[in-house]
Order: sequence, then C-alpha cells, then structure tokens
Amino acid sequence: MEPSGGSDKRIRRHSLLGGLRLLGGCLLLAAAAVWAAPAGVAQAAEPAVARQSEADVLVARAIVAYDEKRYQDALAALQEALQLTPENVDALYYTGLVHAALRQLDQAAAALEKARALNPTDPSIQFQLGIVYFGQGNYEKAQPLLEQAFATNPKLDGLGYYVGFMRYRSKDYQGAVNAFRAGASTDPNIQQLTAFYTGLAFGILGLPERASSEISDALRLQPASPLTGPAERMRDTVRAAREGVERPYQIAVRLGGVYDDNVAVIPNKSPDPLVQILRSQRHRSPGWLGNLSASYNFLPAMRKAFDLGNTNVPDLTASGSVFTTQYSDINSLSLVDWQAGLGSSYRNALETPFGLFPFQASVQYNYDFLTLGGDEFVSRHTVLPVFSLVENQNNVTALQGRYQHKRFAFSSQPIQAEKRDGSNYMIGFIHLVNFQGGRHYLKAGYQADWDLTQGTDFTYFGHRALAGGQYTFFPRDASFPKDSWGWFDISLNYDFDVHFRAYRNFNTLLPVLAPNTIRRGDTEYNHIVRVTYPLTGNVPFIPPAATFGNFSLIAEFQATRTKSNLDVFSYDRNFASLSLAWTY
Repeated sequence: MEPSGGSDKRIRRHSLLGGLRLLGGCLLLAAAAVWAAPAGVAQAAEPAVARQSEADVLVARAIVAYDEKRYQDALAALQEALQLTPENVDALYYTGLVHAALRQLDQAAAALEKARALNPTDPSIQFQLGIVYFGQGNYEKAQPLLEQAFATNPKLDGLGYYVGFMRYRSKDYQGAVNAFRAGASTDPNIQQLTAFYTGLAFGILGLPERASSEISDALRLQPASPLTGPAERMRDTVRAAREGVERPYQIAVRLGGVYDDNVAVIPNKSPDPLVQILRSQRHRSPGWLGNLSASYNFLPAMRKAFDLGNTNVPDLTASGSVFTTQYSDINSLSLVDWQAGLGSSYRNALETPFGLFPFQASVQYNYDFLTLGGDEFVSRHTVLPVFSLVENQNNVTALQGRYQHKRFAFSSQPIQAEKRDGSNYMIGFIHLVNFQGGRHYLKAGYQADWDLTQGTDFTYFGHRALAGGQYTFFPRDASFPKDSWGWFDISLNYDFDVHFRAYRNFNTLLPVLAPNTIRRGDTEYNHIVRVTYPLTGNVPFIPPAATFGNFSLIAEFQATRTKSNLDVFSYDRNFASLSLAWTY
C-alpha cells in the first residue's frame, strides 16, 4: 500500500529542512552548553546531543532513500536512528510509511501508533495511520482517525475520498457528499472514485439528475479504467429510473373491519338538558372500511416529449382516491370521501460553506367531496405547500402551510351564526429525527390555524402541538436470507396531538339556559397507535413484492378526548380497525 502523496510530501519537506536546521541548532547549542556549563554537566550532555544529532542525520538520509524508493536502505537508516533515539517521532513516522510502501501493514500500523502516542494531534500521523487501517479493512479504527485529520485539513491529498467512502459505507450519504466536495486529490483514480461514489450518494438522496451528471464525470476522467463498466451500468440504472422504466404510477388498496363507540359524536354525561337529549341516540356500531387510491407521475413522459435530458425540473403528479367507512348499525352516518388532486415537487440540494443540504419543495391541490348516509355533507378545496430540508442523515425539518375553503351542504341553515362555510389557514413546522436509517424515528411539531367562517359561532384561533415516533421490531437485514420468513420489520407507530381552540365570539345558542354569555373554548387530544406487519417476505404464500406488490396487515386504534367549556362539545371517542393493505 503506497502512502498518500500530498500529506507525505508536505511532511517530508518539513522534516528534511527542519532536520537540517535542527542539526545545526543542536551543534550550536552543544557548543554553547560546553562553553557556559560546568565541566561535569557539559560532559554529561555531550552524548545525548550527539545521539540526537546523529539520529537526525540518519532520518534525513532515510527521507532521501524513501523519495528514491530505496525502501530497504531507508528502513536500515530509520532502525539505526531509533536505536539512538527510541522516541524520535520523525523516525517512527517514516518507518510506518516505509512499511506501508512495502505492503507490511501490521508493522506500519505499529510504528505509526507509537508516533501518534508521542504526538497525538499531528494530522499527518492521524492521516497515514488511518490510511493503513483503511488498507487493512479496519474501518472502525480508520474512520475516527481520518475524521480528525479531515477536521484539521480537509484538503490533504485523497483524504476527502477516504472520509466520504466511510461515511457512505455507514449510510451517511449527505455527509459523504460533503466530504467528497471538500476534499481534493491529484490521483486520477481517487478523482474517479470520488465522482462515482458522489453519484451513488446523490442517487440515494433522491437527486437522480445530479447522480447521472457525477457518474458521467467519473466516466470522462478515465474512460478505460476498471470502474468504467460498473459506472456505465449505474448510469443506465439512474436513467431508467428517471425516464420511467420503473413504474410512474402507484396503486393502493385497503380493506378491513372497524368498531366505533361514538359514531354520532354524542357528548359526555352532563346536567345540560341538550346533552341529555343527544345522549339518547344510538352511537356504537361495527362496520367496515375500504380505500382505493392511485397516482401517476407525468415527469418521465415529459422528459421524453420535451427532451429534457439531465435537466432537474419539478415533477407533476395526479392522484385520486375514494375512502369509505360503512356502519352496520348507524347507516345514516356511513361516510364516503371522494378526492382528486394535482401536485408538483422539486428536489435539489443547497451547497453552502457548511455542507450540502438536500431539500424538497412541493405544493399539492386537493378537492374532496364527502357524503354521510349517501347525502352531501361537505366539499373542500385545499392547497398545501411544504418545504422540507435535510440537515443531515438523521434530521429533517418540514415547514408547512395550508389554505382550505369548505362549503357545507346545510347552506340553508336559518341561523346565520351557525353557518360553518368559510376558510381555514394553517402554518407550522415538524422536525423528524431518524435512527438506524429510518427504521426508528421521533417527531415533534407545532401548527397555528385560523378558522374564518360565515357564522360567528365557529370562528376560532387554534394552536396544535404534535409528537410521535416509530419503532421497528426484528428488522430484516443482510444476515437474513431473502427467502426466509417470519416476524420481520414489524413497525409500531404512535402519534399524538393536542389542539387548543379559542372561539372569538359569544355563542348565540349555547348554553341553552344562558345563550350569548360564553365564548367557547375546546381542547382536543388525539392518540393514534398503529401496528403494521408486512406480509410480503414474511408469509410463504404471499408472492414477491417485485411481481405482485406489497401486502401488509394493519391494526390501528384511535382515541379522541375533547374537553369544552360548553358541555355539548365535550366527548370521548374510540375507533379501532384491522385491515389488509396492498400497494403496487
């Protein structure tokens, strides 16, 4: 293994000139010490100074031999120098470099470890020792050493590639790109490898255009290198994904049973006479749910039609869905929600002095039409802009906005104050922290929303706090054969939000015994627990996902607790479902 050149040349020049200066300085100091000190002290100092001076001459001779690739001569001189001065850092450093050049990596590591023990902060020693461990495949020892050297001097020849490769290997793709970008190398092989792995990292980060560009650069650097074949195959794979050889459409189907203990949303017990009347209604029922959704991305077709090539342009996706919950005992409250949407998203990365930050900016328009018991209940137009920024491999922050216009079917409501038609505005953020490549995560966020309705009884200003997380049990990895089955990749999700709503006006109808005296205030708590068991790959009779899509079994429980200073709006509701989902 040949030691890296840039750092090596720098320290060789430093050591050679410094060694000659040190030799002259030692001779002057020795002469001064002999002239100024008592005879006995001078005589005691002379052997130590002489040994150091002789050792410096031997190290300088070894450096010349090393430059000329006379490694055995260099090693003999260095061994002689170490016999004179066992703690000579330069002699230990070059002993490591000579052994590395001779592919004697164990001896190289031993010598460089001794040098690091004497000078633990020297970036050149850290770098060369890290390279030796890298050559041994001992990445656990190599990475911290190279990261330390990278923090001190990222421009050391080839260092950016080694650090980037190890970050890529540990699935820190964003950090890998940052290291590749910050590094430098004069070696064409390192330059090509850097471009190749940068392309791979961009592909995984969801930036196929930039991935294709980097891989093309890797091919141009050395068209006839051993890396050419893999690079060409990778480029073709990226192009295939970008041009839509992979499916531009998605389909999802879900079917299952439900139980709801408060379908009619009746209030909790209270002495309020209106509450007493409402509580006489039937409110519990089993039932079933169904969902069919589909989407189509027009970008692959647009690339072909307009010959967009590697241009990074926003995509355009059309979607539609129908969702229903049918209650066997309270059919009048069975709902069907029809939805159609059009969305666009743009992915890229911000390159800043602090590193690379991938982002996605998207906007989605949806129209939905909801019926209860077969009759129109509400129709809504919703615009949802989102900007998501990836700070690093574990942290993502999304800024969210929403505008929604809603029209209820009961527009003939005789009391103007009770009309709920109007607009809702929301702005907020959510932050996600990933663990183990996204198998586990935690999230938290905040939203503020304004509901501006025609009726004064329903106009409010609200605050919502959100939190949640996911934990994946028995994750399937390379240690499990692909055809093995069992209880793999079971995910447990928990989501919680609390919504505080402060209504702006006195309620014109409630409480029934003293209307127009209370401004309504609600606090709504929602808890959602979901367990997802992937059947594909776990159950023998479920076919492979590549052919028939993915099957999952989903168990979900939602609990809603709403407290209000107007008793008619305080209620508890529990909803449970068990369903089979298929995606393609």
